[in-house]
Amino acid sequence: MSISAILFDLDGTLTDPKLGITRCIQYALSELGYKPPDADELLWCIGPPIQESFSQLLNTSENRLLEEAIALYRLRYSTIGLFENYLYPQIIDILQKIRLAGYQTFVATSKPHIYAKQIIEYFDLSVLFDAVYGSELDGTRTVKSELIKHILITENLAPSTVVMVGDRLHDIIGAKLNHVTAIGVTYGYGTEEELKIHGADLIAHSPEEINKLLVHD
Repeated sequence: MSISAILFDLDGTLTDPKLGITRCIQYALSELGYKPPDADELLWCIGPPIQESFSQLLNTSENRLLEEAIALYRLRYSTIGLFENYLYPQIIDILQKIRLAGYQTFVATSKPHIYAKQIIEYFDLSVLFDAVYGSELDGTRTVKSELIKHILITENLAPSTVVMVGDRLHDIIGAKLNHVTAIGVTYGYGTEEELKIHGADLIAHSPEEINKLLVHD
């Protein structure tokens, strides 16, 4: 592979956001008068755009209710939830090695970029990325394929020189729709089966395996 740039998903790939995301969903549902599921029953919500998750949780496509749920979620997430988060082991080490090998690196998350940037800064990762890309608060570019397309155009990257690394089907589908190589990681919130079914080119079971796939001595 003549790869020069790596796009990294955030939740479930660089960090484990379980605590923050599940607590914020539970808070929003409680405020709306619903009995929220236990945290372990909400793990499927980590990865997809939050509107999709609330649409399924509330069994509705009514915009007003979904907007209210998202506003409540963000009320807690923007001040508390985004910091209820931790880096996966080895992440800093493998990012340093990938950078030293000469690759450009970008964050590509369906999370709003204003939150993604705060998380990257919180973990002192800013120096390890050329840029952080995410969605807009109005929902623009929450679909991973649209986000990846935006990054390719903005950074003038040829799809054949780019790899997308992520833990959910959205990352793989988004990469494939843009003719980008996809590495699926199994230490996050997607299964190996999910990743392979949707076309992952390579599978990494740990951050160190990402490094081995990309950096060759």
